[in-house]
Amino acid sequence: MILEQLQNPDDIKKLSGDELKELAQEIREFLIEKISVTGGHLASNLGVVELTIALFLSFQLPEDKIIWDVGHQAYTHKILSGRREMFDDLRQYGGISGFPKRKESPYDAFDTGHSSTSISAGLGMAQGRDILGQNHYVVSVIGDGALTGGMAYEALNNAARMNRNFIIVLNDNNMSISENVGGMSRYLNGIRTGEGYNGLKRIVNSSLEKLPVVGKPLIDKITRTKNGIKQLVIPGMLFENMGITYLGPVNGHDIRALQKVFREAKKLDHAVLVHVLTKKGKGYAPAEKNPARFHGVSPFDVKTGKLKEEKKYPDYTDIFAKKICQLAEKDPRIVAVTAAMPDGTGLKAFSRRFPGRFFDVGIAEEHAVTSAAGMAAAGLRPVVAVYSSFLQRGYDQVVHDVCIQDLPVLFCIDRAGLVGSDGETHQGIFDYSYLTSVPNMSVMAPKNLWELQDMLDFAVTYDRPLAIRYPRGQAYRGLREFRAPVEYGKGEMLFEEEDYALLAVGSMVSTAEHVREKWKEAGFSCSLANGRFVKPIDTELLDRLAERHGKLVTLEENVLQGGYGLAVTAYVHEHYPEIKVLNIALPDAYVEHGNVSLLRECLGIDSDSVIRRMRQFFLEEDTDGNMRRDG
Repeated sequence: MILEQLQNPDDIKKLSGDELKELAQEIREFLIEKISVTGGHLASNLGVVELTIALFLSFQLPEDKIIWDVGHQAYTHKILSGRREMFDDLRQYGGISGFPKRKESPYDAFDTGHSSTSISAGLGMAQGRDILGQNHYVVSVIGDGALTGGMAYEALNNAARMNRNFIIVLNDNNMSISENVGGMSRYLNGIRTGEGYNGLKRIVNSSLEKLPVVGKPLIDKITRTKNGIKQLVIPGMLFENMGITYLGPVNGHDIRALQKVFREAKKLDHAVLVHVLTKKGKGYAPAEKNPARFHGVSPFDVKTGKLKEEKKYPDYTDIFAKKICQLAEKDPRIVAVTAAMPDGTGLKAFSRRFPGRFFDVGIAEEHAVTSAAGMAAAGLRPVVAVYSSFLQRGYDQVVHDVCIQDLPVLFCIDRAGLVGSDGETHQGIFDYSYLTSVPNMSVMAPKNLWELQDMLDFAVTYDRPLAIRYPRGQAYRGLREFRAPVEYGKGEMLFEEEDYALLAVGSMVSTAEHVREKWKEAGFSCSLANGRFVKPIDTELLDRLAERHGKLVTLEENVLQGGYGLAVTAYVHEHYPEIKVLNIALPDAYVEHGNVSLLRECLGIDSDSVIRRMRQFFLEEDTDGNMRRDG
């Protein structure tokens, strides 16, 4: 195999054209084989194999810098930069990340994970290069889906002022995760399919190539001319009119054509955008047919494309998806908003049943939040379905446009808590902290699937900002017998005894249930309460717990700083200073990728770890080494 013969990244430059084509096929086979075992981002990586090969051929890495937008399409980049043998542990705890990581390799120029950032980062790196008197190339690779994000336009606006080379590669596959939406998608589609430009270019090139001696130089001159054929045939030319030279579109699966256009791009002394057309999922029929399903995929059977482990029970996303449609049937004011995630957030069914009340704004969380605020101000009941780590991108809009005006926008926050293999950029471990700090915002977290349904019933009738936060994965089916009506700001007592009390919210209620069982087996009396509301905290419930318990444990799947536990502790210490409070939460750190169960154990929030923490905190050794109860 050619792939196995590559000992260092520069070896690729020794291959012939035919060998490069064979290499591309081998890389696709390698990716399909490995990702079918570990899971990961498949369709996006299959689409950029030739593009990545061309970048390694055209630039001198790692001296030259490549910044991958989002970064989930950087698997071929990792293979070619010496990490092929590490792919058995891709996205596994202690293994290589599914995204670029500077600490992992000098070939990874910038850490990425969220969309629409690469032009800004690349521009900053190019400006640093110029100030420091360096001479390397900087290349930002951004997808057409990422161009729906406003940050990309802020960066383009400033890139137009560059007076030294800066290359932007637009990887255009007409997809983000789901199919692209909006004006930019239509604009690029016009370029993509514009027969006037492409047809005329083919005719001119074909005619000039027949001219001896002068034909090829004339073609090269026309290609380099800023006000060339494309200016005459494609009205507007958005990028050119901004001051950024546009080259393309070019076939993103033709390595020679890509090398040629990169040679042209390197000659320019200002910003240049290279428009590359690729096919998401290329080379694997199931991924080509359904690229959204194979965007981020669990382990699957290569022959059939079917997941190796199908879902046995609904997850929280499924519960939300079904319930919000039921509520929308009853209330025509309910509308749904998503930022390019109709599948991931469960709104696909809503979009089919209520197309006029469904809004996919593309990768534009800031716009999603403020447009929802506008809808609420107009009298609608908007539901913004978003991943926890992506809502961070709309934080200012939550503060400024929703909560200052006290508008009834419901945020349904999926993938909250530890999400696992996508790592630091995707762990939803900050939302309690950043939402509870905002006046007028209330935050809820369900203990199981039935409580999520009840919270949604409550939420659509609540006339102020509200967030419901739930984790990734199978919805908890325990504690069904406890289903007290949802009242604003009220938790619920599940088991009431004395001495020790566990007070948990959201996903940690099930953990607390197991902790209680183990603590009672050890001979201790223990109560369990479900906080339900992270903000406001239920002070009446805390007063009730204080009457019969001298030791309190809070449990949450969020960082400690700014979280639920510290709010509870502040109240208890002010009113009941004699009560000892132990906070179980995540550390003040970014959490690496890995299996969620393993991460919970490593971070000390699984039931066995909580038991150990309780023993250390509440129990002390006497002088003879025997364990005694505190107090």
